Amino acid sequence: MVPTTPRIPDPVTPDAPTALKRPLLTQQWLDLAFVHWAVDPDDIAGLLPAGTVPDVLDGATYVGLVAFRMHRVGWLRSPGVPYLGTFPETNVRLYSVDAHGRRGVVFRSMDAARLVPVVMGRAGFRLPYVWSRMAVRAQDDLITYTSSRRWPGPRGAYSRIVLRRGERVGEPTELEHFLTARWGMHNAFFGDVGYLPNAHPRWPLHRAQLVACEENLLAAAGVAGPLGQPVSVLYSPGVPVRLGRPSRPAGIPTP
Repeated sequence: MVPTTPRIPDPVTPDAPTALKRPLLTQQWLDLAFVHWAVDPDDIAGLLPAGTVPDVLDGATYVGLVAFRMHRVGWLRSPGVPYLGTFPETNVRLYSVDAHGRRGVVFRSMDAARLVPVVMGRAGFRLPYVWSRMAVRAQDDLITYTSSRRWPGPRGAYSRIVLRRGERVGEPTELEHFLTARWGMHNAFFGDVGYLPNAHPRWPLHRAQLVACEENLLAAAGVAGPLGQPVSVLYSPGVPVRLGRPSRPAGIPTP
């Protein structure tokens, strides 16, 4: 019989567990908005890939709406691409753990403003990228993120997030570490579920006020509502990131 629970998850650490000296991809994530809601693990377990289960903290798991600017994506050690590799992006993500105890995220949707990276991400990595009209605008401490889906849909999926950046976080709370210190993602790679690691410096985080949040991306991603008020709203100016190669399948092994 195949067990249905993973081993004890690896600890949540503010620093990446591996340095990834030979990255598959390099990029920068800039001007990030992290907006999170608590959900019942049973309500979203069916949205995760086989071989993973919801990662929980104090009995709850979370759904995140994360908007940011992707900047200069590059392959291997090549310089990042200034145009095709630079674009706004908005993700709907869940929190996962696999049979090896690896904590990660699962992307339910990834709206991006450049068609070529969308096609490459869908075809090469089987990631749920979608092409959208998007913008990130800053005025003093206010940052506005907008997206409107174009292809492949569903048409009408959109988001508008307005944050007011607040004070710098000196020491993140346990929940803030849990939501942001994620060193990989689970996804179907090459016909099986695998784990793609990432590494970057510690997040510089600011607490933030959610001035406005109008969206239907969560519903389009299969997350049932209503979810009520977010339990965490954060902003980060960003970090340089390295992505490693997909590792062995994360499927739960037979005993």
